[in-house]
Amino acid sequence: MLKNQKLHPDTRISTLNNMHFDSCLLLIFTRNPELGKCKTRLASRVGDAAALDIYKFLLRHTVRLTQTLEVAKWVYYSDIVCEEDMWSRTHYTKKSQCGVGLGQRMYHAFEQGFAAGYQKVIIIGSDMYHLSQEDLKNAFAALNKNDYVIGPAQDGGYYLLGMKSLNKALFENKAWGTSTVLRDTLKDLTGEKQHLLPVRNDIDHYEDLKDIQVFQPFIKHMKK
Repeated sequence: MLKNQKLHPDTRISTLNNMHFDSCLLLIFTRNPELGKCKTRLASRVGDAAALDIYKFLLRHTVRLTQTLEVAKWVYYSDIVCEEDMWSRTHYTKKSQCGVGLGQRMYHAFEQGFAAGYQKVIIIGSDMYHLSQEDLKNAFAALNKNDYVIGPAQDGGYYLLGMKSLNKALFENKAWGTSTVLRDTLKDLTGEKQHLLPVRNDIDHYEDLKDIQVFQPFIKHMKK
C-alpha cells in the first residue's frame, strides 16, 4: 500500500523544469519553540531542555531545505508570529494557525492558499530531519499528473500532504497523532489520482533519533 509510485527519471526532470512555480505554495506548520511546549513526547524521555534544543535544530534544518525552494512559502506559527527569528520575511510569509485541533488548522491554511490563487498547495511540518529539497520538488512535480500527493510516515501518519483543490474530508474524522491517520486519509482518497512519496521517519520519540549520529550531542546525558 505504501509502495512508492516512481516517476520515470526523464519524465521527472521534464516535469520539474516545466513547473510554474508561481502557482505553487508550501505551507510550513511550526510550533513556537518554548521550553516545555514542543516535542512533549520526546521531552518525556530526554527532558524539556534537550527536546527544545532538538526542535530548534530541526527548525534550522527545515529553513535550510526550504528557503531556496522557488515556490511561495507560508510559515504558520502555533501561537504568536515572531518577527525576529530564523524565518526571514525575505523568504517566508508569516501567519498564525487558526482553528481548534490540527485538522481545522490545516484546513484553514489550505483554504487560505487556494483563496489566494495558488493551484498546487503542499503542507509539511518542521521536524523532518530526513526530508530533502528534492523531495519537495518531486512532490510539486507529482501534482502535475495527480490530484494529491502524500508522504507516508513510518508511524502511520504522513509528513507531507498536497492537493490541487480543497478537500475538506481529509481534515475531518481523524485521530491526529495516531497510527490511523494515513490509513484513514487514503480511504478518503479512494478512486482519486494520488502519488505516494517514499516513507520517511519523523522525529517524535527518543527511539526515532537515538541511533542517528547528528543527534548524539543532544542526548549524551541519556548515555552516562
